[in-house]
Amino acid sequence: MGCSGCSSGRGCSTTVDGLPGGCKNNGSCGTGGSNKLNVFDWLANMELPGGQNIFDCVEVRFKNSRKEFFRNVNNLQLNVGDVVAVEASPGHDIGVVSISGELVRLQMKKRNVNPSSEEIKKVYRKAKPLDIDKWLEAQNLEQSTMYRARTMAVKLNLQMKISDVEYQGDKTKAIFYYTADDRVDFRELIKVLADEFKVRIEMKQIGARQEAGRLGAIGSCGRELCCSTWLTDFRSVSTSAARYQQLSLNPLKLAGQCGKLKCCLNYELDSYLDALKDFPDVNNVKLETDRGRAFHQKTDIFRRTMFFSYTTEPDNFIPLPIDRVKEVMEMNKKGIKPEDLLLKPAFKVVEKKPDYENVVGQDSLTRFDQKRKTKHKNNNKKRNPGSNNNKPLENLREVNNPADTSPVNQINNRTENPNRNKQNNNNRRPLNQNITQKGEQTTNQNQSRPNNNRNKPNNRPSRPNNNNKPPTAEPKQD
Repeated sequence: MGCSGCSSGRGCSTTVDGLPGGCKNNGSCGTGGSNKLNVFDWLANMELPGGQNIFDCVEVRFKNSRKEFFRNVNNLQLNVGDVVAVEASPGHDIGVVSISGELVRLQMKKRNVNPSSEEIKKVYRKAKPLDIDKWLEAQNLEQSTMYRARTMAVKLNLQMKISDVEYQGDKTKAIFYYTADDRVDFRELIKVLADEFKVRIEMKQIGARQEAGRLGAIGSCGRELCCSTWLTDFRSVSTSAARYQQLSLNPLKLAGQCGKLKCCLNYELDSYLDALKDFPDVNNVKLETDRGRAFHQKTDIFRRTMFFSYTTEPDNFIPLPIDRVKEVMEMNKKGIKPEDLLLKPAFKVVEKKPDYENVVGQDSLTRFDQKRKTKHKNNNKKRNPGSNNNKPLENLREVNNPADTSPVNQINNRTENPNRNKQNNNNRRPLNQNITQKGEQTTNQNQSRPNNNRNKPNNRPSRPNNNNKPPTAEPKQD
C-alpha cells in the first residue's frame, strides 16, 4: 500500500534523479508509505544552519513494527521509502527507510540510544533488483514456515504459541516470535527447525500486547490498534482505572484484541483522578434524614452530581450537588437530621409569561381537538337564497319588478304563467307526495290515515305551498 498522498500507490520510492517519487514532497511524507508506527517528519522542510552536516543516522523499518537505527557511512542520499541493504549478523538484511535527517537524532534520544556508539550497524547500499527479488522470495516462505513450526511445537508438547516468522533479507536467518505463559525449553525445537528449513534459527518471546501490535487489527472503536500504529510503550492497565471512570467491569467490553485490558483506559485516567479529588468518600457512609436513611447509587463526575436513594424507595434516584452532600454529612456528624435531602426553595418561583398574545389561535396544539358544531340545513333558504320567510307572498309580488332577475321575481313569474309551470311539473315529482307504481298517491304526513275524499272533486281554491310553488293538478282516478 502506498501513502495517502501518492497518486501511483507505490509509496515514496526514490526515482532516477534522486528525488522521492509518488507524492513529490521531498522526503517529508506524513504517512511514511502507510506503514506501521509512522512518524511525521516535521523537520524535513527546514534548512540546516550554515556549515552543519546532515545527521548521519537513519531509521530503518523491517517487517511489521521492528525498527532499528543504522549509520550512513557512505553519505548516501536517503529519503523516506528507500529500500536499503543494511548490516546484519550474519549477512545483510533488507529494509525500508522510515526517518532520515535531524528527526532521527530526537528519536534516538527518546529511545535512549547513544548516537556515537560503535554498536550502531551500517548501511551498505541501496537495494539492487537482485536483492529485492531475493527479499520477496523470503517473504513468501514466512506463512508456510509458521504453520510448519506450530505443528512441530505441538508434537513436542511445548506450551507456546508461534505467532509470527520473519526471514532475513538474504534468506540465511529466520526469527520466530512466540508467546508463552511460563518458561519454555525449546532447544529440541530449534534443532528440528534448523534441519527442516536449513537456516539459522532465532527465537524471541514477546507479550500479548506486542503480538497484537505486530499482527495488527481493527479495534472496537473502528480504527487500527494503537499498538500497531503509534503506541510504543506498553504500561500496565488495572481494573481500578475502569472503576475510577465509572465503567462496568465487563471483561468482554474492557478487553482488547490481545485479551488484556485496553490501553486506552489509561488515556483519560488522570483527568478523572483530578476531578474526583473534590468528591466526598460516601462508599461506607449513609445520609440520615427525618424522611429516612439514604445511600449512594452512582456519581456523575464531570457534572459534579451524586445520586442517592432512600432505603424505602431504592428506585427513586435523587441528584445532589457535592456541596449539599458535604452539608448533610456535617449535619449528621453533629447529630442533626435535615427534613429532606433536597433543599426547599426560600421563595416561590414565578414563571414569566410571554410578552405576546395569541390572537389568531393558530399556535394552539389542541385547536383541532375541538368538535365542530353541526349546522342545521334549511332547505328553503338553500333553494331560495333571496327569499324572506317573514314577509307574505302578496307583499313580495307588489315589490316585484318584471325586469328584475332576482329569485323572488322568478318565483312570481312562475305563478303568473301556469302553462309554463305545468309543462315543467309534469316531469317533476312533488316534494310532499309519493306516487306508487299503480298511480296511487299518498302524502308523507298522512300516510297512515285513509284518504276518504280522494274521489270527491276538489272545489277548494288552490294556494301556494310552503315552497312558494304553484299547486299542480292532481291526476284523475279511473
